[in-house]
Formats: sequence, C-alpha cells, structure tokens
Amino acid sequence: MGNQRLLKMQDKRGYTALALVAELTDNVAMAERMVVKGGEELLTIRTKQDDDEYVGGYINDYQNGEIPVLIASKKGHKEMTTYLFSKTPPPVFFEKGGRYGIMLLTRCIYAEIFDVAASLIQHRLSGELRIDPESESVDLRPIYALAHMPSAFRSGSQLGLWQRFIYHCLRLKTLLKLSNKSMEIILHVDPDDTKANILANLIATSPLDKISSGLRKLPVIISSYIVVFFLPIFSLFQLLDSFLNLVAIEMLSGGEKIYEMKKNHHVACEILKWLSKKISELDETKLHKCLAYDSMLHAAKYGLVEFIDSMRHANPDLLWAMDKNERGIFSHAIAYRHDTVFRFIHEIEGRKEMIASREDVFDNNILHLAAELGPSSYLGKFPNSALQMQKELQWFKAVERIVPAKCKEAKNADGKKPRELFTKTHEELVKAGEKWARDIASSFTLVGTLIITMMFAAAFTVPGGNDQNTGIPIFLKKRAFKVFIIADAVSLITSSSSVLSFIWILTSRYAENDFLWKLPVKLLLGLITLFFSVLSMMIAFVAALFMMLEGNRGVVIATTSLAVVPVLVLIPTLLILFFEILVSTLRSPKLLTSKKKKKKD
Repeated sequence: MGNQRLLKMQDKRGYTALALVAELTDNVAMAERMVVKGGEELLTIRTKQDDDEYVGGYINDYQNGEIPVLIASKKGHKEMTTYLFSKTPPPVFFEKGGRYGIMLLTRCIYAEIFDVAASLIQHRLSGELRIDPESESVDLRPIYALAHMPSAFRSGSQLGLWQRFIYHCLRLKTLLKLSNKSMEIILHVDPDDTKANILANLIATSPLDKISSGLRKLPVIISSYIVVFFLPIFSLFQLLDSFLNLVAIEMLSGGEKIYEMKKNHHVACEILKWLSKKISELDETKLHKCLAYDSMLHAAKYGLVEFIDSMRHANPDLLWAMDKNERGIFSHAIAYRHDTVFRFIHEIEGRKEMIASREDVFDNNILHLAAELGPSSYLGKFPNSALQMQKELQWFKAVERIVPAKCKEAKNADGKKPRELFTKTHEELVKAGEKWARDIASSFTLVGTLIITMMFAAAFTVPGGNDQNTGIPIFLKKRAFKVFIIADAVSLITSSSSVLSFIWILTSRYAENDFLWKLPVKLLLGLITLFFSVLSMMIAFVAALFMMLEGNRGVVIATTSLAVVPVLVLIPTLLILFFEILVSTLRSPKLLTSKKKKKKD
C-alpha cells in the first residue's frame, strides 16, 4: 500500500521488505506484489555485510552484500527462488566474474533447486561465470556442493522394484519450461534413455496424468489386473496388505515424485557437464583450492559414478585424490561398500596393482578396509543381522580375490592381518545374526510341529471313516479322496523336512563362514518346505470338506474361499523372507567384470 520509497527502505542490516520476504517465507504472491510496484531495482538492492557501515538512506553501494534471490536460495525457498530468479536482470549474475552467479548456483545445488541452477549455466552469458579457487567461502564452491548431494544422481538414489520400473518407463522432455516463465532448460537426453517404452507416449505436462485418469474410469478390479500384469513379482510380495496402496499411492502420486526425481537427475548431469568443463581449465594448485580432489573423495563415499566419470574426463589426475589418511577413491569405495564405483575405477586402464596394494597411514591395505564393519547406511539396506553378516562376508571375499597374495598376510599398525581384523570387528554382528536365526528357527519349528501332528492324525482318521469289515476308507474311490490323501502326505513330508531343517539351524555352530552359504541354504530349505506344507494342508482341508458336504455347493465355495486366507497370510511372512535370503545369497558384490565384457569395452 506504500509508495516506492517505502519498498526500497532498508533496515540496519540492509534488508528491504522484499529481502525479508525472501528470507522468512516462500510466499511468492507477496513478493510479486512488491516487485510489480517497486520494479527491477528492488531485486538488485544489496544487503549490508558485517564490515559495512550504515549511513542511512539507500544502501545500494555494497559490493559484497546479497540480493533477494540469493537470500531465498540460502533458506531453501524453492518457489521464491524460482520467481525472483525469473525477474532479476541476468547481467547481475554475471558481472565481476559472476560472483553472484556462482553463489546462486552453489546454493541452488544445496537446496536441490536444480532448474534454476541449470537455467543459470545455460544462459548465453554463462561463459562469464568463473570458479574462484582463492575464495574460502563454501557458497562459491559448486563442485563441492554437488559432490555432497547423492540424491541428485541415479547412482546415489535407492529405489525399490516398483520405483525402478516407473523410473525406466518415464521419458523426459528435452525442453522444460521454468515454472511457466520465459526461461527454458534444454536436457540432453539420450535416445535410449528409457529401457521400456510402455508409458512413453502417456506422459504429458504432468507425469502419469493419463494413466491416473484412465485408471479412475475403470472398475477397481480391472485396474488391479493391469498392475498385476506389469508387476507380478511385486504383487506377489504385497498381495494381501499393500495391493490397494500400490494402486492408489504408487501409481498416482508416486509416479509424479519419480518423474521429478528423474528430471532432477538429468538436470544435475547438465550442471555436472558444465562444471567439468570449468574444472578442465584449472591447474593442480587451483584444483586443490577449489576442493576438486575432496569432491572426488566425497563422490566415492556416496557412490556417485556419474560424478567420478565426468571429473576424470575433465582431469584424469583427479582419480589420484587422497585424504589426510592417504586413502584414495579406491579405498573409499571399499570402505563405504560401493561396488559400482570400485568396478568403474578398476576397469580404467592404468596402475591397478598399485592401487590394490596401496596402504594408508595406519598400514591398512584395501583388504583391511573391507575387514572393517560396513557403515550403517549400507548395513541398513538388509532386513536382519544374518543377511548383514552375509553381505560383509561377501564383500571381504570379493576384495580378497583381487588383491595380491601379500596383502592377505600383511599386518597393519595394530599388528592385525585382514582376517583377524574382520573377526574382531564383526563379533557383535555374528552374535546378533545367531540370535536372529535361532529365534526364526524356534518360531517356525513350533509351526511345523503343529502341522505334523495334525496331518499325521488326519491320515488315520480320514473323512467318512473306514469300512468296519475291510477297514478300507469309504470314500476311497472318490477323486476328492485321492486329492486329500496326496495333499495330506505332501504336507506331512514337507513339514517334517521343514522341522528338520530348522533343528539343523538350531544345532549349527554359527561360525563366520556359515553365514555365507550354509545358514542361508538351511533357512531357504526350511521356509520353502514350510510354505508347501501349509499350502498342502489347506488343499487337504478343502478336499475333505468337498467329500463331507457334497451337494452343498454354497457352503463348499464359502469355506474354500476362506481356506485361501492362511496361504495369503504366509505370503508377506514366509515368501518375502525367502526371496530376501535368496536374492542376498545369489547377488554378491561383483568387483570385477567378465573377460568378455572387458574385451567389448
């Protein structure tokens, strides 16, 4: 309601009303009213720095202050930053070496406002932006910021089965508008970017809108069959308690989030390409000052293969980055359990043997690092202690296969060999894995014992009884009786096998190496036999009802439908656990590619 003088008035910190709005809120409507009335000048008024003096009036002479868009990006206000950026005169970001531009780029990376960052570097004046190695401000080191954002890259994002399916099906536009403004982002998307084209033609302005509207028009049962057709494995896992959630949430809202994620990944790669070009222009001294080497180590820590690949093309010397403990990218990939980074670096032609046998300041080689307990972010991916121990063993064995023989017997500064260090650091995990396995085996042994008792009794008390003269079952010639007796026998045999497998687990010695193959195989055998025993028990139950209630079709159908419930209850308990153990056992870390693939590369 005030005049322009009121809008441009500054407090002792040099903040205008617009600067306060940018700092305290994400209210674009409020900022828009001010900008319309105050004009572009309002967007370029700088705040006061600590070493500036307040002399009253307009403080438009500050050289190191901040303009509203910088303040909004620092606070992570995405909508406000996008709006203010679209209204601020572009030359402001590129004058005097582009200090404001680099600062905005860095802050947008930290705040994951990638569309603004990409628009900035794709501007025709972006060549004026220069990375200042002499600056000690973190806000002027965009390469360091990008290395600390694993969610900005596909290799740093953890996606489930359903999410990966949607991710690969979505196809991005190559031209994106920035919040419906005049600025646009050009994405260099590869033609074969998507592995499947099922949903490629269905994405318009909003991802999965057409799928969502189409499913809403169909009956629920038809929509369910569509989802089951595309993801039978996932629907098997979550058939009972997650099916409706799969259709309602993942299909409608989840798809939009994944679309936004994929867009951010591609935009981040555009930013990375631009930064790589700038990095290639710097000498070694400047690379150290702008934290390029530290950025490589952080990228290895987070498993960002795209980052490492782009930087090594900009300057191959960056692959030899070392931290204060003399641990390089190779060592960080092992310590943080990133097999993709390890394979990528190992495939690069060069001094592989030197890297594999390198030691840090504590005399640890990479096998010692593999012997250390993995980080919680890695172990947390696996649902129980036994599988965590299995993965740790797989990692140690995989690294052991590629290091020179001398590394296996080398001692570190504490006088420990890699295997001795592994045993010491994994004592608690072995105990936790043993406790989990014993608890599971005890619980399922009880279930299996009850099934054995019931099935054994049912075999000698058949439906309809026996002929008093011959002792032959009265329903012997009925087809349902044959089904009953076969299902009873199968249930009895499989439940007995299951109990024996779990007893085998209870009597195991639980040595370290047992978690690699022996224990998982025993668990798999016990779980699958227990599942088939319950399934056969319900088949025997339905066959018995069919014989006893012949002619009462309604009752038979009702009871048969209810008999499916125990089987469905087992799916989220037995089968999920079964597939988790199976996948974990078969999918061990692969630190080396096959000879065939190497030859192709």
